[in-house]
Amino acid sequence: MRITYRSVGNKDYWAKRWAQIPADQAMDNPEKYPLKYALLTVKDKDGKILEAGCGNGRIVRYYKDRGYDILGIDFIEEAISKLKAADPEVQAEVGDITNLHFKDETFKYILAYGLYHNLEHGLEKAIAETFRVLKKGGLVCASFRADNIQNKLNDSLAEKRAVAGDKTGSTKQFHKLNLTRCELVELFKRGGFEVEAVYRAENMPLLYKFPFFRAKTHKQFDENVARKEGYKLSLLGNLITKVLMKLFPDQFCNIYVLIAEKPGV
Repeated sequence: MRITYRSVGNKDYWAKRWAQIPADQAMDNPEKYPLKYALLTVKDKDGKILEAGCGNGRIVRYYKDRGYDILGIDFIEEAISKLKAADPEVQAEVGDITNLHFKDETFKYILAYGLYHNLEHGLEKAIAETFRVLKKGGLVCASFRADNIQNKLNDSLAEKRAVAGDKTGSTKQFHKLNLTRCELVELFKRGGFEVEAVYRAENMPLLYKFPFFRAKTHKQFDENVARKEGYKLSLLGNLITKVLMKLFPDQFCNIYVLIAEKPGV
């Protein structure tokens, strides 16, 4: 496990990020992370869904709009307030994945994209809580930041920008955890889950950071559009990314997406 440190702490980073943009619209691209993997997990409407770490709401709104019984939780109060103001019908609340108030076996599906790697402390407890509130035979779909070349490059670029902009010499603080594929599988196995699949995926591809490689409609960066549609690359950007992912899949994904079952039915 590798830890990424930055000049801004994790909670402050997310509070600032969600404060800067409006609430998400429902995601509408089933070929892109995270919706692509949510659709592989949620197989029917017969059961309650928890989206843990719902952020600005692109997934929870997708399922709410289609009549699913879904609740979103996030540890950033402003994100929840903004989401509920934009969509009063959405079920969302401030919550802590390490200390959930729900009864045992409340949810049939749990979606947790980019959640667990934000935990400086209590990772094992978070997995235990996830297991506790999931029904037997239920599925969890979770993504975790990959410990690989792409994220080391991302961290290096972020560090250079931070050093250039920081004249105070501020102390580095916890930002995110990074796990290898094997470490992620073992984490959930120790938590009692049966791992069904692990996918190598990308949220924001490395090449998307360079406007030249973005799709025409994404040249001018708009985070809400990018989150709704997925971070779209040009034909050249897609080609390069596909080649890198084919040749070095564990080094040029930036996240692993795991689907696991709680046994017992």
